[in-house]
Amino acid sequence: MSFEIRPGAVRFVGIRKAFGDFVAIRDLNLEIEAGQLVTLLGPSGCGKTTTLRMLAGLEQPTAGRILIGGRDVTTFPANERDVSMVFQSYALFPHMTVGENVAYGLVSTGVGKKDAAARAEDALELVGLGGFAKRLPSELSGGQQQRVAVARALVLEPQVLLLDEPLSNLDARLRRQVRTEIRELQQRLGFTAVYVTHDQEEALAVSDRIVVMADGEIAQIGTPRELYEEPASAFIADFIGEANVVPCTVTTVEAGIAHFNIESLSHSAPSHRATPGKAQLAVRPNAIRIGEPGSDPGLQGRIMSAAYLGDHVEYEIETPVGRLFAIDPAVERIHPVESEVRLSLRNRGVAVIPQ
Repeated sequence: MSFEIRPGAVRFVGIRKAFGDFVAIRDLNLEIEAGQLVTLLGPSGCGKTTTLRMLAGLEQPTAGRILIGGRDVTTFPANERDVSMVFQSYALFPHMTVGENVAYGLVSTGVGKKDAAARAEDALELVGLGGFAKRLPSELSGGQQQRVAVARALVLEPQVLLLDEPLSNLDARLRRQVRTEIRELQQRLGFTAVYVTHDQEEALAVSDRIVVMADGEIAQIGTPRELYEEPASAFIADFIGEANVVPCTVTTVEAGIAHFNIESLSHSAPSHRATPGKAQLAVRPNAIRIGEPGSDPGLQGRIMSAAYLGDHVEYEIETPVGRLFAIDPAVERIHPVESEVRLSLRNRGVAVIPQ
């Protein structure tokens, strides 16, 4: 059997969600194109899970509209929205076989058991678990159980697949493996997916677009590269990959290149928003080049700590603009604590944040 995926677009229009006096979501306007994997990313309490639950029909918005595939589903119950959810807890029935778990949604909607079993086997093949239908969930690893949960959601051929922290119960190695499998499956089948996580690396790895949320609002939307290389605020810079945020002065902006000074250090970086004047600079730890004192003009620093981690050294460096965290691949020469150094910047990993 071939799955008939009919990806649907999603629109949130003026969505507000309050729990008593607490406003969890305020005036959310968001469009998700059909066939895209969009991640809602943010710290705990930012509103991402509430947004997903409203899309699933598990919470009702206080105001606004939700559209799936052009149809207003704001007041529809969960079972009439043509969406499926993959929960972080897997939510597999322990007394049912893997095949029965995957077929459960089909059987509950009136599909015959024989047909449901065949479609469940197809879904298991799709996620690399062909031949596992007769096993119990307890006989599977955590990664295999998560794939069963994905198969159970996909077998219903939803317009939108919702994934709520789907990798949070897996160890680091399995997280990398399963996130790659989910992304490859989404690209191969072309379904629309809305993915919730607080893990920045996970979001960068799987997403077409990332929606960063803070305090119930959208802080920035963009591709993984856009958010990493051109953060709109210090919050985004520090949240999407670690960053040192320091003050700088933009001297000129020419052809999308901002020229700036940090104390005695001059440098430049691509920027489409910078204007001359005071600004902030997001400096990734691996963008800091550490040299000997008296070398090329740069920023004076003193090594406060040095940690050897095999293929790189991590430094804490005191400077006139504050303490900086740096990652240096030059493990053959480790700068001792309390030694004086001169800092410069590499061409990548630096972004100007306009005031």
